[in-house]
Amino acid sequence: MMLEVENLKVRFKTRDGEQAVLHGIDLSLARGETLGIVGESGSGKSMLALATIGLLPRGASATGEIRLSDENLLRLSERQLSAIRGARIGMIFQEPMTALNPAMTVGSQIAEALRLHRRIARGVARQEAMRLLEMVQIARASARINAYPHELSGGERQRVGIAIALALKPELLIADEPTTALDVTVQAEILDILDELVRELGIGLLLISHDFGVIARMADRVAVMHDGRVMETGSAEDVIRRPSHSYTKRLLSSLPRRVRAGLGDGS
Repeated sequence: MMLEVENLKVRFKTRDGEQAVLHGIDLSLARGETLGIVGESGSGKSMLALATIGLLPRGASATGEIRLSDENLLRLSERQLSAIRGARIGMIFQEPMTALNPAMTVGSQIAEALRLHRRIARGVARQEAMRLLEMVQIARASARINAYPHELSGGERQRVGIAIALALKPELLIADEPTTALDVTVQAEILDILDELVRELGIGLLLISHDFGVIARMADRVAVMHDGRVMETGSAEDVIRRPSHSYTKRLLSSLPRRVRAGLGDGS
């Protein structure tokens, strides 16, 4: 497996001692595979993503193992983790406007990510930025490369976020609610791009979402989280169509009938 999480626990220091927010998480992800993490708000999905990329909030600590190609990330220093972020792990955030620098053109931001980790000339970095914009299907990439984030639509900004995450050809891509702020049509386009990139590049995708429709469309396997625990894991078809845990059944039954019907026929 490319990513293996074993007995991951995350705790926060409080005035009264410690509060656990993740309770012994076990997960694995292979190259070229999409693992969907689904659950309600507060289930621990995003905390799992932050622990994996080494960006836990102040006051939080993690124990257990998070192995990326057999290297335990929890044993690395902050300097070592900084070298891994971007280079081996790419992150796509829910709202790209908060992740992009409003004072820099999108082309400059992609090129900067390349130049931070590689010793390449400015012109070469710009050419690679153009290639990445075309890869994520930015229309008129030669013009949009000089645009500032506020001049782009939400879907275009998310495409730029994907381009930055892929710039250094990471092994693992983490997408935390990547389409929540987008309308349905643009959401479908972004998901198609992610699916195509995973298949073509052979990277592993950890897709975090509260939306069973997104998970059903994208994931090869699914992990259902609740209250900082994994309640159920399995193939997407088994978990969604034949859930075994009572929580998963309750979560699915709470969906509107038309949504459940769509999940049932695989659409």
